Amino acid sequence: MGFTKLTLQIPTDYSEQTLRKVIMKKLRIVNFTFRIESKSLDARNKRKIHWVLNVAVHSEELKGTDEVQKQQLEIPYKKRNKKVMIVGSGPAGIFAAIVLQKAGFETTLIERGSDVSIREKSIRDFESGGTFPTQNNYAFGEGGAGTFSDGKLTSRSKHISLERQFILDQYIEAGAPPEIAYMTHPHLGTDNLKKIVVNMRNSLVESGGRFMFDTTLQDISIEKGKIVGVKTSNGDYETDALFIAPGHSAFETYRMLMKRGVQFRTKNFAIGARMEHPQELINRAQWGTSKLAGVKAAEYRLTSQANGKHSVYSFCMCPGGMVVPAAAYADTNIVNGMSYYLRDGRYANAACVAGIHPDELAKRQVTPLEALDFVESLERTFFDLAKNYSAPACTIASFLNKKVTGQPRETSYPLGLESAELWNLLPRQVSDSMREGLKDFSRKIAGFEQGNLIGLESKTSSSIQVLREQNGACTGFNNLFLIGEGSGYAGGIVSSAADGVKVAIGFVMSFDL
Repeated sequence: MGFTKLTLQIPTDYSEQTLRKVIMKKLRIVNFTFRIESKSLDARNKRKIHWVLNVAVHSEELKGTDEVQKQQLEIPYKKRNKKVMIVGSGPAGIFAAIVLQKAGFETTLIERGSDVSIREKSIRDFESGGTFPTQNNYAFGEGGAGTFSDGKLTSRSKHISLERQFILDQYIEAGAPPEIAYMTHPHLGTDNLKKIVVNMRNSLVESGGRFMFDTTLQDISIEKGKIVGVKTSNGDYETDALFIAPGHSAFETYRMLMKRGVQFRTKNFAIGARMEHPQELINRAQWGTSKLAGVKAAEYRLTSQANGKHSVYSFCMCPGGMVVPAAAYADTNIVNGMSYYLRDGRYANAACVAGIHPDELAKRQVTPLEALDFVESLERTFFDLAKNYSAPACTIASFLNKKVTGQPRETSYPLGLESAELWNLLPRQVSDSMREGLKDFSRKIAGFEQGNLIGLESKTSSSIQVLREQNGACTGFNNLFLIGEGSGYAGGIVSSAADGVKVAIGFVMSFDL
């Protein structure tokens, strides 16, 4: 069987039949199979926007050798009769559990929130005027914060190619669109994620794993630097190892770990607000037209050196999405973005954040605990403006001019906007940098200053990082592992999942020594 690879430029609205004809003409063959290896949109020339496809073709009519098979992640299995507990069902937690279960451990995953169906109802009731749900909100519950997001599967993390392929394969097996294997900027959408996390949970249980909802980690039991058990809201359990994947919203978990001697340090993190525009405005700016056949919605990725002190950038862009109330705790107010797979909503949104260190905000060296206190205090400040979960907001133009010039425009945010001088609610170092960054963004995208700037974005990254050894264990403990975004070593679905996979495999390998 002959094999070759092609790079093709093809119209955005192509069909499979069209693609086959292009391959036939290019290679002068009739009988063949093909596989798309990568697919990216080239919109540099708005008059000729097209897909760039890298395609692998197999045919008896081709000369050459067979395709070299890609290396796959290896998970060594043997029956171990050892118990491992995993805390948190987000990407890091569920993928660590999958690896450990495949390696032969008895795994139990606990999640403070409920399953997706209960969680979704809780959120819906809250957004319809109900009380704030402490256990099932946009931060807590099955699948973690990622369940209600755009479901982006891009990552800037290096040296995770095998882990990334394993993660994508698991998602596809759980019902994700097969295109995530080759799209340059793949995404799942919250509608797919709500089904995928259930299928992954069922698969874990079918393979012998245990899943416990409505179970909050309260404390850990330590003997001679080793975790021997956990105390939860549903009882005490013994364990031979403990993996904690808390996300970066579970502040009480951080504080409990600090009291138990787990060491953290402060680090740079990012805070800001969420930008929102009509999706059609972004489409026209990026494509030169309001719609583009074969492409869902236009995206952007913007960066700026701003005032030279802090980088400012867009984060978690949600084309055709909505801004949502993402507070993890009552009487705090933060926002995030979410979108469905089709990305067919009226609005586009993305965070606009500035990178900064907690020491600079406090103008002195702060402890990890103080860094948490600062973030929590800022989240309460945004709540205190209106004493409810409406989002403080202004137009981008108002923010640029440091003067309210008109009310925020229509929004996707379900609980309403409260006109506010956001530049005075945010730390001055952050708002000054954001202002310069937004000036740059407005030069790059026509009409950008017409959008809204909404609420507080405080969960793009963690302000603290756990101290870990080379094998991933928390410093001072040989069987305690803090993974994912909550560890301070990952951000986003893929990098968090990859961190869970890497640390779990590291534990398996060291366990066998």
